[in-house]
Amino acid sequence: MAISVETFFLNPDAQGTLQAQIQEMIAAGILSGRFRAEEKLPSSRKLAAHLGVSRITVTLAYTELVANDYLTARGRSGFFVSGTAPVPPSFSPTEKGQETVDWAGTITRQFTGGDTPRKPKDWRSYRYPFIYGQADATLFDHANWRLCALRALGQKDFAAMTGDYFDQDDPLLIEYIARHTLPRRGIIARPEEILITLGAQNALWIVVQLLLQQGRKAAIEDPSYYTLRDQLGHTGCALDVIGVDSDGLPPEQIAADTDVIFTTPSHQSPTTATMPMARRKALLSRAKEIDAIVVEDDYEFEMSFRAPPSPALKSIDSDGRVIYLGSFSKSLFPGLRLGYLVGSEPFIRQARALRANVLRHPPGHIQRTVAYFLSLGHYDAQIRRMARVLQERRAVLEEAISSHGLIPANRSLYGGSSLWMQAPAHVDMGRAAEDLRANSVIIEPGAPFFSTETRRHNFYRLGYSSIASERIPQGVAHVAEAIRNARP
Repeated sequence: MAISVETFFLNPDAQGTLQAQIQEMIAAGILSGRFRAEEKLPSSRKLAAHLGVSRITVTLAYTELVANDYLTARGRSGFFVSGTAPVPPSFSPTEKGQETVDWAGTITRQFTGGDTPRKPKDWRSYRYPFIYGQADATLFDHANWRLCALRALGQKDFAAMTGDYFDQDDPLLIEYIARHTLPRRGIIARPEEILITLGAQNALWIVVQLLLQQGRKAAIEDPSYYTLRDQLGHTGCALDVIGVDSDGLPPEQIAADTDVIFTTPSHQSPTTATMPMARRKALLSRAKEIDAIVVEDDYEFEMSFRAPPSPALKSIDSDGRVIYLGSFSKSLFPGLRLGYLVGSEPFIRQARALRANVLRHPPGHIQRTVAYFLSLGHYDAQIRRMARVLQERRAVLEEAISSHGLIPANRSLYGGSSLWMQAPAHVDMGRAAEDLRANSVIIEPGAPFFSTETRRHNFYRLGYSSIASERIPQGVAHVAEAIRNARP
């Protein structure tokens, strides 16, 4: 039996080359059971004319499917579904009965809820996306990333791509971090003191699991990264929420019974405050005095386009009590999900074991691709390019907010990719954010960054990493209008 050419069509929104789309279309038909063994495919000429593509494209797709045993070629007779092609499983679905499990009582911990907000998936379709932490495709070095990825997929790197490191990491990436990335932050570390993670969020989770439980106390900044607060809530530990000022976390307010201190000294999240050196030393002194561990999230230090970043807190740590978190996810692209932990060897040993029990290790070919991107100089070039563009956008944004009388709650001395803003006390920026979407504007309400006890609704964040400079003034005008029109 011949398969009708009318059953084939190309999805206009599909990704990949035409050849790949045709291969996928035919393979999907076979795997779903629509195309059966020994059925004849339309001729390459007929299918090409029907799809509006070149005949060679169809021929190459057919040839690749023959090589993968989906099709078989028979002389002048044409192409047929192979008799040994994969077949869909044969089963008879049973009717679903009434569930009787009490999941509310069976699940021992609830991980839904919390303060972590969801950003709109279609944010790129908005005209004024003042969204934080998303990649701007115009700034990313696609060409060199692709070359590094192809190199990582090559035969020479077959072991790195396919091997099971168990609890280890790509030695090439570890070496680059140890010899180049960390020394720029004033940190000297051996490979045994470095662990690759699935981004900073995964690194924080590992730290929280190892250091905190019921009966222990953590000190966090307020406002702070909402996901950290959610993670700490699952441990049952006591939580001491400490308000930050223009210099970050005040060490004198840390209680004597604190076990772990979480801080973002280089670029406080979300206020963008930078902790001066005198306070960094005071923080370490207080931690030593009360025998607490300090977790330093070196958040966005790469985006210091106004002045060189201060040395990391860990660089002045003389007794190994600072655990350092770094990430490539923000500086490259969020979907990369690659970061690293640096700490004393006994801590990293346990962190490595915990990670191995959960996910073994981040994918080897991703680690090797990043290692090449770093070692060949592409990363540094991209950071310089991003810094120039962000500096330009920052200048346009500051001029726009000044002309409309908007109020920055803090101004980062070093740069970054966002501004922390404050509206009049009566304004609920959560409601304003909802109203602004009608004008194709996205902003980030500030309330989720604050703890429940200190929640402030009149703060918001304006990110400028993903909005073109020429669109900033009009976007800010919409924000200013929404704030003026806000009702108590």
